[in-house]
Amino acid sequence: MNKQQEELRKKSPIQIKNRKAAFEYFFIEEFTAGIVLTGTEIKSIRQGKASLVDTYCTIINGELWVKGMSVSPYFYGSYNNHNQKRDRKLLLTRREINRLASATKQTGYTIVPLLVFIDDKGRAKMDIALCKGKKEFDKRQTLKEKEDRREMDRAMKAF
Repeated sequence: MNKQQEELRKKSPIQIKNRKAAFEYFFIEEFTAGIVLTGTEIKSIRQGKASLVDTYCTIINGELWVKGMSVSPYFYGSYNNHNQKRDRKLLLTRREINRLASATKQTGYTIVPLLVFIDDKGRAKMDIALCKGKKEFDKRQTLKEKEDRREMDRAMKAF
């Protein structure tokens, strides 16, 4: 990911994160994908009414799908409103999908959504990562590092 893309993500008013992903997985490779949405879904996402809790990605018939993503129904949606937990298609190049498909055939590897954001043109994008699951001792190590960082920040503020 280059600096320009990173700056666009930081400027995005909407950033819906999967906070558990960094704790549960090691990130091997990251991708940015477009999301195929209906009209009421994009309006809900622009209001920040989406959740990435318990979401995962899967490849079905050469297409990448995100499952379990919750987008709350749009308040003004009337009868056209969308299903809250429906599967949504992700847009990547054929080469990237093939790379992900071959990697996920190995045991222990999965594709996890990390972040949903709105780009500078108003489109919803999703950062996904090819991940390998952490063992219990890896999770303990992550917690210890987080606690150490917190203590160092407190010590720096004291001075």
